[in-house]
Amino acid sequence: MSIFHLIEEQGSNVMAQVLEIADLKKLAQRRVPKMFFDYADSGSWTEGTYHANESDFQKIKFRQRVAVDMTNRTLASQMVGQDVSMPVAIAPTGLTGMQRADGEILAAQACEEAGVPFTLSTMSVCSIEAVAEKTTKPFWFQLYVMRDKDFAGRLIDRAKAAGCSALVLTLDLQILGQRHKDLRNGLSTPPKFTPHHIWQMATRPGWCLGMLGTKNRSFGNIVGHAQGVEDLSSLSSWTAEQFDPKLSWDDVAWIKERWGGKLILKGILDPEDAKMSLKTGADAIIVSNHGGRQLDGAISSIEALPEIVEAVGDEVEVHMDGGIRSGQDVLKAVALGAKGTYIGRPFLYGLGAMGKEGVTKSIEIIRNEMDITMALCGKRDIKDVDQSILM
Repeated sequence: MSIFHLIEEQGSNVMAQVLEIADLKKLAQRRVPKMFFDYADSGSWTEGTYHANESDFQKIKFRQRVAVDMTNRTLASQMVGQDVSMPVAIAPTGLTGMQRADGEILAAQACEEAGVPFTLSTMSVCSIEAVAEKTTKPFWFQLYVMRDKDFAGRLIDRAKAAGCSALVLTLDLQILGQRHKDLRNGLSTPPKFTPHHIWQMATRPGWCLGMLGTKNRSFGNIVGHAQGVEDLSSLSSWTAEQFDPKLSWDDVAWIKERWGGKLILKGILDPEDAKMSLKTGADAIIVSNHGGRQLDGAISSIEALPEIVEAVGDEVEVHMDGGIRSGQDVLKAVALGAKGTYIGRPFLYGLGAMGKEGVTKSIEIIRNEMDITMALCGKRDIKDVDQSILM
């Protein structure tokens, strides 16, 4: 009998058997309806950039060091001035609450306990207020700029009222990239009740029971908050029309002024854009290609990182996301100049696999792999990690 059949039968008693993110991925695939698992596990068009995000990490090799003191190691760091237990945050992901009932709340609670930032997406299922009500420490909020600037402004105000400690402004989703799996699956939130979708859900009874027990089944930040969106029939058309293709650097100025706190710009992939970001006064930029879900054929995040770090120097804090599937990947990004990294799919796999416990497990896997690798490269403090640990 395989490990995944055992987990299905015995639950968390054998969670210790899960050793890597790939184990959580396989388990999530067994427990989450196909349309939502595919949403988390796909890229645009040919998925070339999505796969390059992962494979390009494998080209980077470590320098093994021996006969060095490996005691008293620490991964503690800071991201935008906030103390973190390691330079890792949870990336903003839409529809997180469709991987598991109340998914955003569960993930935020796991992050709070682990000492890493949780970033809530504008397109979350659980609202800003719902997550704030079930957590005790500030989380971060990710903003999409809509055509309806009044609504975008109110989103910022709601994040401030909830005590969010950083705003992550996504710049690379002015136009939605074509994601074939989502189109073929007829993805919607809540799911459509066609025979095909009913069958997908019927084969995932645990998921269905969880959804029956929560009121969070749609886009919680939008329904009842955006003008004219009081029911689900108007929601899908509203979201399709609202992403603003006119988004420009000028928009960053009014957002920064209205927010008034730590601002992180997400979606920088080109050195010229990185230099442009310096004029905004942002506290950090995230080297990102949206997880390979926007411009297929674009450079991978890890390949883009060194040139962007060189372009901006110490003028702005550089973070990165895309393709991280292990603690070794995090360490490689830090060695190449990233002051922080973000994991999206790894925590989603954990959430779909085992709920809050699975998110905790995904964070623990990343932490353990990072700690051991750092030691074998001859370093004891993450602040001392640089390109000297790479070949």
